[in-house]
Amino acid sequence: MSERARKSPPRLPLKVKFMLATHTFGSDAARRSDLTVNRSLLSVFDPKVPASAKPIDGVTSFDTSIDHHDGNLWFRLYNPTTAPTGGSRMPLIVYFHGGGFFSMGADTKRFDQLCRRFTREVPAVVISVNYRLAPEYQYPLQYQDGFDALKFIDGMNFENFSANVDLGQCFMAGDGAGGNLAHYVTLRASEYDFSNLKIIGLIALQPFFGGKERTESEINLDGVAPVLSVERTDWAWKAFMPQGSDRNHHTINVFGPNGEDISGKKFPPTLVFAGGFDILQDWQRKYCEGLKKCGKEVRLVEYPDAIHGFYTVPELPETSLMMGEVRAFVQNRLRSLINE
Repeated sequence: MSERARKSPPRLPLKVKFMLATHTFGSDAARRSDLTVNRSLLSVFDPKVPASAKPIDGVTSFDTSIDHHDGNLWFRLYNPTTAPTGGSRMPLIVYFHGGGFFSMGADTKRFDQLCRRFTREVPAVVISVNYRLAPEYQYPLQYQDGFDALKFIDGMNFENFSANVDLGQCFMAGDGAGGNLAHYVTLRASEYDFSNLKIIGLIALQPFFGGKERTESEINLDGVAPVLSVERTDWAWKAFMPQGSDRNHHTINVFGPNGEDISGKKFPPTLVFAGGFDILQDWQRKYCEGLKKCGKEVRLVEYPDAIHGFYTVPELPETSLMMGEVRAFVQNRLRSLINE
């Protein structure tokens, strides 16, 4: 029996256990067997917060609508109130939230807090994109939303954008489904000629990938790890993908039998986070292996006791460790630009 097979449920503070149980209950209750979602019920378990032009912990935020044919695409912009020293300019992080492609948003409290922390601690200007959700909107509309957001940002034709930001120092980032989204939007952007924007790094927090086979972590941690289960991830994929698709679709199994060889693409250095109590960890390792086989630079950071979504729980020690890793990754990439 492997080490992972012998794991017991993680030890978590009572407050965190209650928060996770409440979130999981709400998500499960809102998901229907016919692959639809009770949005009214789901919203009860998804506290939202407004943008705030008044600084909160040294960060201001503003919501901006994107000129889009659907009319539902927007993002939340975060600016640090402290200007960079020495006249230097700040990098930009374009962030995509998680939620299995079907839940939460850029105004969800936990993601608002996370993006504020990135803004303050990296530091960076952060744009959190509120893409459309499944099952009302299925693949590939989320990827189109992400790419449309990049083109809109490239034009810089909106208010409240800090004059200190450098679009030539852009990082893509996302967690869970947002990490999947960030990968594919970055891949598409590698073939597009932007006027101002240049992507120099990708940050993937426990990205949502999968496949038809059941991995060791899916088998051994199902029912043990909190937040995610095989049933929940299977449901999310079915709700997101068009009828007739299976889990070896290249969107899900990115380097699987139907995956794309990206050896010839200009894909940036990537930082990936995985947790020992996340059923998706083996797919995240496969993702890193696929990038390496294609000759791309990637670093995997693993936290043995981390649950899925740990980065939105400030009480967990791995959250601060993750912030330090992201800050170091961004700063190292910025230094490398000087030498290129």
